[in-house]
Amino acid sequence: MSEEPTADRWSDPASAGADDPGTGSSAAATPEAGTPEAGTPGADGVGEQEAAGLPDGADGAGATPVAGRRRRDPLAAFLIGVLTLLLGFAFAVQVRSTDTDQQLAGLREEDLVRILDDLSSREDRLRQEINDQRAALAQLGSSDSAAAAALAEAEERAEALGILNGTVAARGPGLEVVIRDPADRITAGVVLNAIQELRGAGAETMQIDGVRIGVSSAITGEPGALEIDGEPVEAPYTIRVIGSPEDMATALSIPGGVSAMVNQRRGDVAITPSQDVVVDALRPLDTPQYAEPAEGD
Repeated sequence: MSEEPTADRWSDPASAGADDPGTGSSAAATPEAGTPEAGTPGADGVGEQEAAGLPDGADGAGATPVAGRRRRDPLAAFLIGVLTLLLGFAFAVQVRSTDTDQQLAGLREEDLVRILDDLSSREDRLRQEINDQRAALAQLGSSDSAAAAALAEAEERAEALGILNGTVAARGPGLEVVIRDPADRITAGVVLNAIQELRGAGAETMQIDGVRIGVSSAITGEPGALEIDGEPVEAPYTIRVIGSPEDMATALSIPGGVSAMVNQRRGDVAITPSQDVVVDALRPLDTPQYAEPAEGD
């Protein structure tokens, strides 16, 4: 038979220590006067830390390293995330390349030929597009050059027309012709014949005294009181004309020409070739007039 446990074997050690005056347990269990109890402020420095506002489990000396370690944690997490993304991207590219190689390796010869033909066709199309773009660029460059040439030609023609109608000054080789009329017998017809002879010999533009001669110029008046386009001119009549000096001088000196007609009227003609003749008299532009409907129409 088993024996029942006795009360002495199952007794409480704390109570046993309390009954035994020789163990000194009663003194350890009972707090002495002036000694802080466990859990009270100041016991083992725990209450002091809480009273000072320090975090649990950290004293004043260890607070700064913990804060610095916490500040470094977001940067470390960011770097780890970036490295993870890079590794994932590299892994995906490698897997895709491997898959493509495996797919091509598993294709038949006819499929590979078809893929090669497609790539060749695409390359041809791209080359054709490049050639088209280059041709368009060259055309644009030539168009700009053509436009610039056309603009320059238009400006030259405008200047030539301005010289012909007398709205632009001119300078170049030509003649200076002086017609003297001491007897006042030079008529408007003689001056008009001189202008026509000079034009026929290639005259580009001219002026008589201070009046520019144009396409519609009119010489009127009586000998000694001639007018050109309504402006009075007096003898001696000085004609400055631009053109070939040799051709115009020959045209004025032909038998029965202007020189002969002036001499018959007791006048004189002096012809002086020059390589620098200035025709600076300008003609005012005529105001164009247009027909207007009459009232009631």
